[in-house]
Amino acid sequence: MTVLILFLLILTLAAVFAVQNAAPVAIVFLFWSFEASLAIVVFIFVLGGAAAVATGYYLVHLKRRLKNRY
Repeated sequence: MTVLILFLLILTLAAVFAVQNAAPVAIVFLFWSFEASLAIVVFIFVLGGAAAVATGYYLVHLKRRLKNRY
């Protein structure tokens, strides 16, 4: 339950930050170059980070579960 509350708090803070910084920014990565709202960029990276953490947690949980099985 604590993890869920912490996740919602971080998501809320990211939303407030993104809304207050809605100016367009230039994004350049390798050969790609485009312009997007800072709010969209922040949300994409927050969601990407959350997905990475969730995947890592799932893999660790799966490894422990398989270790306890055998």
